[in-house]
Amino acid sequence: MKQAAVVRQGTGARLSIGALARATGIPVETLRTWESRYGFPVPERKPSGHRLYSLASVARLRRIAEALAHGHRAGEVVAAPDEALAELLKSTAGAQPPRHTLPTGPIEIPELLAAVESFDAARLMRLLLADWARLSPIDFIDTRIGPLLREVGLAWEAGRLEVRHEHFLSERVADALRSLRLPFEERAHGPLVILATLPGEPHGLGLQMAALIACWAGCRVLLLGTEMPPHEIVALAKDMQAGAVALSLSLASRGPRANSQIRSLREKLPRRIALVVGGAGAPESRPGTLNIHDVRDLETWARGLAG
Repeated sequence: MKQAAVVRQGTGARLSIGALARATGIPVETLRTWESRYGFPVPERKPSGHRLYSLASVARLRRIAEALAHGHRAGEVVAAPDEALAELLKSTAGAQPPRHTLPTGPIEIPELLAAVESFDAARLMRLLLADWARLSPIDFIDTRIGPLLREVGLAWEAGRLEVRHEHFLSERVADALRSLRLPFEERAHGPLVILATLPGEPHGLGLQMAALIACWAGCRVLLLGTEMPPHEIVALAKDMQAGAVALSLSLASRGPRANSQIRSLREKLPRRIALVVGGAGAPESRPGTLNIHDVRDLETWARGLAG
């Protein structure tokens, strides 16, 4: 833990919100959402306005995270008295947590769409972070991010929304996915996965979603971004001794050019480095490459790679 993240004050140490997130594995944005919605964790305020948290918050937050892993909702456990939280954990003692915490209510895509239509960034982020607090990463992408992006795309095609709406959403979602990935990135110790798109593919949200799932599954990630020349991907993968290269292709880049680039990439990569291709524009599987069809397949593959 960085020394600057711990402040000695009064009778004991206090943690910054970043240090609290690292100590508990709960993203900073989620901690802020819980504070505003459920009144916990309760910070002290420095004159500068920065939050400081008691070390006692760490143990309780870890118990909350354990309860969430067993399928309880944030609204049930974050504000629950210590005795009630202890009983919940006692009732699930020895049980294996479910792999996914499935949403219990309807997908609130219309409310998210309303925030996009009005360019209400603060409201959009509040809604997404509230969902993040009660869903697993894979369900967050599968039942929130994916459907929302599809709905906005359909609304644009139908003339109900404009390009500016789609760009606004893409930028906000990318910001959210980056920040949510960081706590998992700090803890990941598995093989390195390099993520990129090939020349002619400018869409990068698929990479952001894949990076979040890969980190959650325990892999380290190096996200290069969009339109990377194949020879540079190969050079970096060799230099970094990567375990895999993962490519994202949308329908816009599907075709002979992408097929040729993927074939060339596979030929130049050492056989020990896996080549994974995903997205709506991914070509048919060929020897030496693995096609990933959805985020659940990606999670299964990444957990296998991480061991």
